Amino acid sequence: MTEQTSYIKGKRILAVDDEEDILETIEDILDEAQVDRATDYASASARIRGHRYDLAILDIMGVNGLKLLEEAVEKGIPTVMLTAHAVNPETLMESIRKGAISYLPKETLADLDELLNALLGAQERGEPPWRLLFERLGDYFDERFGADWKEKDSAFWSEFSRTYQVGKGISQRLLHDERVRGKGV
Repeated sequence: MTEQTSYIKGKRILAVDDEEDILETIEDILDEAQVDRATDYASASARIRGHRYDLAILDIMGVNGLKLLEEAVEKGIPTVMLTAHAVNPETLMESIRKGAISYLPKETLADLDELLNALLGAQERGEPPWRLLFERLGDYFDERFGADWKEKDSAFWSEFSRTYQVGKGISQRLLHDERVRGKGV
């Protein structure tokens, strides 16, 4: 049996949700990481400004998660949106526009460690984490939003697919460019 690399182990993660039980669950699931918690916008914003995190996991409703997403992205923190009540195409697209690396329904919470490990691994390899998300949860989104949900915003999804392929190509080239690799980019 081969041992899988853990991209979560030792990471400092900020988890933000207005439900204490969700935060406890996240902390239990991500026991290999150091998880800081916040239950409201103000304390989460202060943590983002005052600390360095390897990852942020943000609820959307109840904590102004989309505003926190902007703040986290500005600080260079990879951010995953985790939501129950805001699972809809509009907040999914807004999360993408604002720079989240993923968007997970709370129904997937039991698999959070596996999903985050896969997403962080993809990101480290220069692969688009969003593609991985849609490979794993595409059927969930189709069932939840309807089979034709992307057609309603086809211009957005067409641009999204195109730019992710271009982005992946550029990142792959940079990973193999000795002049860039040594600079920590």
